[in-house]
Amino acid sequence: MTSWKLIQKAKGILEKERGAVQKPWGGKITVCLLYPNAYHVGMSNLGFQILYRILNAADDVVCERAFLPEPEDLQEYRNTQTPLFSLESQKLLSSFDILAFSISFENDFLNVLTLLELAHIPPESCLRDGRYPLVIAGGVAVFLNPEPVSEFFDLFVLGEAEEVIGQFLAAVRQTLSDKKKKEKDDLLRTLGGLEGIYVPKFYRVTYAEDGKIEAMDPEPGFPRKVKRRWVSKLDQFPTQSVLFTPDTEFKEMALVEVNRGCPRGCRFCAACFVYHPFRNRSLSSLESISKEALLNEHRIGLTGTAVSDHPKLLPLCQTILSQRGGISLSSLRVDAVTPSLIQCLREGEDRTVAIAPEAGSERLRKMLKKGYSEEEILKSINILVENGLSQIKCYFLIGLPSETDEDAKEILLLAKRIRHQILSSQKSRERRWRLVLSVNPFIPKPATPFQWAPLEEIGSLKRKLKMIQRGVQGERGMEIIHDLPKWAYVQALLSRGDRRVGKILMATQRSQGNWSQALRETSINADFYVHRKRDLDEVFPWDFIDHGISKEQLKEEYLGAMKEAGVEI
Repeated sequence: MTSWKLIQKAKGILEKERGAVQKPWGGKITVCLLYPNAYHVGMSNLGFQILYRILNAADDVVCERAFLPEPEDLQEYRNTQTPLFSLESQKLLSSFDILAFSISFENDFLNVLTLLELAHIPPESCLRDGRYPLVIAGGVAVFLNPEPVSEFFDLFVLGEAEEVIGQFLAAVRQTLSDKKKKEKDDLLRTLGGLEGIYVPKFYRVTYAEDGKIEAMDPEPGFPRKVKRRWVSKLDQFPTQSVLFTPDTEFKEMALVEVNRGCPRGCRFCAACFVYHPFRNRSLSSLESISKEALLNEHRIGLTGTAVSDHPKLLPLCQTILSQRGGISLSSLRVDAVTPSLIQCLREGEDRTVAIAPEAGSERLRKMLKKGYSEEEILKSINILVENGLSQIKCYFLIGLPSETDEDAKEILLLAKRIRHQILSSQKSRERRWRLVLSVNPFIPKPATPFQWAPLEEIGSLKRKLKMIQRGVQGERGMEIIHDLPKWAYVQALLSRGDRRVGKILMATQRSQGNWSQALRETSINADFYVHRKRDLDEVFPWDFIDHGISKEQLKEEYLGAMKEAGVEI
């Protein structure tokens, strides 16, 4: 039975979109691209849109989409026992050849299980034979560490999908053209032979008595290290929004990717290390992409892990302005805030700018390799305000390695000095201003120098957060937003876990998202993954991935950071 109400809602969503592709199915490879979060979140993700474009560019491929239903729709699916269907053709997900998940955030892992349940597809890969679609995943969350969800996927694409998707499709074509249609196992062996493809079932993990990983051994014919794929020349793959809808975080805006990676080497930042080396698109390519994007929307959102490190950012902004386009930047480096660039943003109708001091104390900023002085931060604030941008967002982390209560208080002190800097400007008296502090727990991520560090205890994080919240109360024009420390615990568990964490995910799914109940029910000690400081020679669940930077290099950075912080290892 299929709910007429859900079908009508899907058609209503399509009516508001521009850029959706609808193809006849006959004789084609059918792919459903899934984003395991709400429609407006998924449609704000540029990587998701690019995959949609690349797959549909192939004549013999039909690519449609599905998202996590809104809560009221989720209830309707369950009440009517309607199997999950795609947006474009409203065909059941179980009828596709491939279900491809794009996963950006570890906290969406649980939503993967919800989507498979709604599609009436067994979650564990071992329970799905050739009658079911091939279930695959990519995206930075699984590129960092796919092991906690390894039992639910047939394979993972590790790295930048543009570089591998052609080879992947060629292998699938060969299989589907075989009249006898190879068994699923044969197909996985073929695909597992491609660089950048990881098939978990062909890798055996053994554990020592203390619970740590002893070894991870591949079957004969598979590499011990799976190399991530990366695009050496970004200009080969223009990257901009191809789907447009008012139901997105970036409505009336076309996103354009400026660069990948980051030259700064901040020790906490996963994007800096896994998207190494730093790569910029050429100015001519960006001008061409932006010109095309302005045909769809009147504003351009320039995105990337280090947008303000592009050497031609100012000329690019000036070109967009000359074409009467608006401009928005995801965030600015403190040392990239210049009067000429801010004037461009103001002319481009961007009223809000984000900067990321990350820590209140200079000691911690140096440890992070984000060594801005307080003077530099306040100077950048002054330039922003004097040039007409009075909506400012500042990103901070709490719970950093070696952080003390005094360091946490420094966040509040720096925020108050920033507020004073804003108030002391004549410009701030001429218009309304707003200072937003985004304060979130530090989560040690795989493939970074801090992968050896533990997550700070939840009680300590709560205490520091409350201290900052109390200090902000009553300060006119200043507010604080934050994630809950309990979700930081879950994210740390899912980003640092091994295959055994999949059992916790299954238990959480059974308890309808009740993590506390699931953690009590399973025999697995989640603190083992979250709060434990790792040994320097420990085997990590993600060590089988060649992320492009050696573990020894990361270890040197970690030891250097701890030495700077005065912490003995």
